[in-house]
Amino acid sequence: MRKSQSSTMARFSAKAYSLVFVILTLWLLRFPQCQVSKVEKADIILFNGKIITVDKRFSIAQAIAIKDGRILGLGTDDDILQFEGDSSSVVNLNGHSVLPGLIDGHAHPIEASQSEYYQKIPFISSVQGLLEWIKNEAKTKQAGEWIIHPRFFVTRLKDWRQITKRELDAVAPDHPVFLNGSFGGMVNTKALRVSQLTDLKHEGIMRDKLTGEATGFIKASAFRLLAIKDNRRLSEDDKLMLLRQMLQRYNAAGITSICSGGESVEAYRLFQKLLHRNGLTVRVFQNIIFPDERKAGIIDWRDSLPKLGFKTSDGNEWLRAGAIKVLLDGGILTGTAYLRQGWGRRAMEVYGIADSAYRGELMYSKNELAGLIRLAADANWKFTAHVTGGGAVDTLLAAFEAVNHSAPLRGKRFSIIHGNFYTPEAIRKMAAMGIIADMQPAWYLKDGDLLNKVLEKDLMRTFHPYASMIRAGIIINAGSDHMIQWDPDSSTNPYNPFLSMWCMISGKAEAGVIVNPETIISRKEAIKMYTINNAYASFEEHLKGSLEAGKLADLVVLSEDILSCPVENIRNIKPLLTMVGGRFVYDSGELKLTIP
Repeated sequence: MRKSQSSTMARFSAKAYSLVFVILTLWLLRFPQCQVSKVEKADIILFNGKIITVDKRFSIAQAIAIKDGRILGLGTDDDILQFEGDSSSVVNLNGHSVLPGLIDGHAHPIEASQSEYYQKIPFISSVQGLLEWIKNEAKTKQAGEWIIHPRFFVTRLKDWRQITKRELDAVAPDHPVFLNGSFGGMVNTKALRVSQLTDLKHEGIMRDKLTGEATGFIKASAFRLLAIKDNRRLSEDDKLMLLRQMLQRYNAAGITSICSGGESVEAYRLFQKLLHRNGLTVRVFQNIIFPDERKAGIIDWRDSLPKLGFKTSDGNEWLRAGAIKVLLDGGILTGTAYLRQGWGRRAMEVYGIADSAYRGELMYSKNELAGLIRLAADANWKFTAHVTGGGAVDTLLAAFEAVNHSAPLRGKRFSIIHGNFYTPEAIRKMAAMGIIADMQPAWYLKDGDLLNKVLEKDLMRTFHPYASMIRAGIIINAGSDHMIQWDPDSSTNPYNPFLSMWCMISGKAEAGVIVNPETIISRKEAIKMYTINNAYASFEEHLKGSLEAGKLADLVVLSEDILSCPVENIRNIKPLLTMVGGRFVYDSGELKLTIP
């Protein structure tokens, strides 16, 4: 009898313990992100907020605990305040929402950092405003001294027309003038004369078909022929100081990581030096572009890639080597993007194109690209290309397909930078190969209205079709292509992420018109394009891009709730606090904190 009772009690105890274990497990599962520990104490706790985690469930937490630069746990206030220790800093968010630190998928911070060091670049919105600026510059400069606008696009003027050489001559007859539009530009007669280009036969110097006279429009291939003398030289310390200041401006915009869109090896070394001086406040994934790479062939790459001494993803959590990059065509702002068809008659006046059948510039053939792609893949480099026109998109995809037949590209995270025009067929091919789209929403905002006037309707239906691409399963990275000026909103390519998110969510271009309804996406999709999608592109989705236990403590506290505020308010959201690696790198002052 005693033996039977003992056996029964043992079975009862085992069941009781099992039941207790199950109940405890279920209780803990209520807080999957919350790893409560009596031993670990947080360095920083943010509570009483709306933590938008951007995890796979897009779950919302109330508080977050941080230790040693990483996320210790997320959950309710009661859960997370258990991590508080004697030395913990505790921040009341007062109900504000929090996002993972924003990632700009394509920026040029070194060029941007130096762009307004010597002189502020004016915001110009009309032909008359441009001519007034040039006239004033001519009054302050000595005769013969160059007047240069480092990034000027006539397509951003409300007049929507090309400047003429005659207009430039009228306001600055004694000064050479150069309006640099990256892939094309305008010069006046004085600039042609001092550069000895008046009678020079060169494919980059556009001439009137009837008279043979230089029109003043020149392609990028002729830029090096301009007799510009600039004796200004920044010291390395100055370059590092300016770069650090630019990264701090990015912090103020909520940006904690960037992909530096295409820089030289020397630029990568500059980032390394800033890292060694503890000056990085933004994590960097830098694409590498060789000098004169448009002339580089397969033999050059076969020799050059091993000599670099690093490859994609080499580095650490602050600085990594990105993709190897080539320039495939020109730009949509200068009418040199390589289209699937001619730019057409309506584009001739705006861009100064002499032939309506002109399709743009193409630097590589499909076979040349395929050879470079194979070399990059064999050397463990991610491959990407600057592509702005639909014809160039098709050429690059054909090259990707040629390589994909023998060496599948899925998982390599190769990408198309810009792209702009994606047909259903192009989208299908990208999805099949796992090609990433690196896009600039502010281009839709700033250029959609003009392109809608200039280009055919069928072509415009392929312009920035985010919704179609997302439905097909394409990973879209959002970036600014910021390269000059310092202001986040008025720069030639604005780097304010909330402005770009607003235009994708609303579908509106600058004039308030929805140019292409396929642009419109949800708030969650727009957020992902600036967080987890960009982390995926740099092979770092396990480290950042979402707020989850164990990941880097990169986050931004917002002035408004991006998930629930009126759509029109999204463009005006401001960061209140920005944190990188558990350290506050920007504080607006509203939450009354002091950055350590």
